[in-house]
Amino acid sequence: MSEAVMVQGLRFRWPGAAADCLAVEDFRLAAGERVFLRGPSGSGKSTLLSLIGGVLLPDAGTVAVHGQDLAALPAGRRDRYRADHVGFVFQLFNLLPYLSVLDNILLPCRFSPLRARRLAEAATTPVDEALRLAARLDLDAALLGRNAAALSVGQQQRVAAARALIGRPALVVADEPTSALDADRQQAFLDLLLGECAAAGAALLFVSHDGRLAGHFDRVADLAALNRADAGAGR
Repeated sequence: MSEAVMVQGLRFRWPGAAADCLAVEDFRLAAGERVFLRGPSGSGKSTLLSLIGGVLLPDAGTVAVHGQDLAALPAGRRDRYRADHVGFVFQLFNLLPYLSVLDNILLPCRFSPLRARRLAEAATTPVDEALRLAARLDLDAALLGRNAAALSVGQQQRVAAARALIGRPALVVADEPTSALDADRQQAFLDLLLGECAAAGAALLFVSHDGRLAGHFDRVADLAALNRADAGAGR
């Protein structure tokens, strides 16, 4: 089975820090695999996800997504590669507050013609797919025309999830994606996320400190065991 993510010899230190916050010798995620990554707050989970997404670059070592060493790409091509192949649910959502809910969900297809083409090959359109995902995530149709800034925290989190999933990315990375959801919506979200990843054959790296969710996944990885860095500056 091919690897969706390969991390080898990774070292990362925040500017001005006295020590590395991440030192991961080997971490792999197979294509189509669903992994639950756990660790306490401040352990470096979000930093590791940013490195896997190419938002940050390692000081040493290799971070490869579907065989592509992200550090080998110039910034513009790295951004395009991420847009084409990685769906991110950020912990702080990163929605554009002045755009409507629908336009926020559609953004990946506008940045990535490849995502739009995948939908065309599945006999649907970006707008129809956005509407389907919104409905699955219990986002009322009346909300789709509102600016994202007008939504509750839980609604924004579900919009961020729909945006990450649209266009069938090969890798979905989710950073504490259920933290603002009630129990019913949390279960609906997990059902959707796992179902969409399975349908697309996408790998899923799901980060949470809520160990109750771990049973939904193929494997549990513990960042405290993976990270050999001295205690300190994880984010």
